Amino acid sequence: MRKINLLIVVISFAFISKTEAQCEVKNRVQADGTMMYYFEPADFYITKSKSLKINIVTDKEHYFVALQPSPFPSKKEGKKIKDDLIIHLSNKQEYKLTHYDTQYRNNDSIMQVLYLMDQKDIDAFSKFEAVVAEINMKGTEFVRDYNFKLHKDAIMEQLKCFLKKEEN
Repeated sequence: MRKINLLIVVISFAFISKTEAQCEVKNRVQADGTMMYYFEPADFYITKSKSLKINIVTDKEHYFVALQPSPFPSKKEGKKIKDDLIIHLSNKQEYKLTHYDTQYRNNDSIMQVLYLMDQKDIDAFSKFEAVVAEINMKGTEFVRDYNFKLHKDAIMEQLKCFLKKEEN
């Protein structure tokens, strides 16, 4: 009986720890002095030759979907990326996110493309999984539709964490 109770306590603690760890918000100061809050990127697409990571970034006023493709183009080519992102959610609707910025970070070892979420779409993104992304990152291998298999709920879960923290 004691072993069962101990097992229940250990499993409960592991579940609570995992839930709290998923909402571990990080922050960094941008060059212009703006504080940005973000989560570690989640893998959305992986093959032997390329990967696509995604996460939510916010300045507490606007919400962005950040894509990190690998491999990525040089700065000269990357700065040409201007197309918007279209994401299909599990509610069978598609949402257009406006291209906001293309950034190179960590001594140019990471390229990140930010897409601005429309304020009216935040509720849908916090309730439904991402299913497909229509991406046109000129100069990269990421010019096509991606059917997500990994971490489809990453946008939804990260956005929920941000919204929950704002309520508190």
